[in-house]
Amino acid sequence: MKIIAPSYEILYMPDSNDVLKYIELAGRTCYKSEGKITPDSAIDFVKKLMKSGHHSVIEHVYITVRFICDRGVSHELVRHRLASYSQESTRYANYSKTKFSNEITVIKPPFWEEGSKEYNIWMETMHTAEKAYMNLIKNGARPEQARSVLPNSLKTEIVMTCNIREWRHVFSLRCSAAAHPQMREIMLPLLKELQGCMPVIFEDLPIEEK
Repeated sequence: MKIIAPSYEILYMPDSNDVLKYIELAGRTCYKSEGKITPDSAIDFVKKLMKSGHHSVIEHVYITVRFICDRGVSHELVRHRLASYSQESTRYANYSKTKFSNEITVIKPPFWEEGSKEYNIWMETMHTAEKAYMNLIKNGARPEQARSVLPNSLKTEIVMTCNIREWRHVFSLRCSAAAHPQMREIMLPLLKELQGCMPVIFEDLPIEEK
């Protein structure tokens, strides 16, 4: 059994300068003020859009992210409706095969210290689930059947694409102090990175400490 930390990778994000110019062009279409576009006008115009709440204009831009997380986190992610997803399938992934190193991979929980009573119980349960899965496969079960014994901690990969208005909505929920710790574990660093890349779009979203 392999234990890993969760992570994310931005697969597609347009250049921030191009994004602002694109949003400006779309936004000025509403006011028919395209004649006011200059090489330096995009930042101030988009700032005004964000401040006024005219956020429908930023729906024209998409960002794609690959998350490596546990199945529990992925189940929360896919509840966001205005997004497209592609996820690792436990119906077709046979973890007894060499390509998976003949083992399952699980995500380390952040809320228990290694060696603690809780962590050891979790570890024992993960090993039991792996053993049951491998025994089922060995006895002729298909992966889509054997997956019934796999835990929420099972590592999954999920690619998520949505427009930046929806990303703002996702961050407002998934970075809050009330969000699940494992969700915050991947969403907070992603938000911080996007705040650095596109401050005009994301800088107003707070980073709440728990």
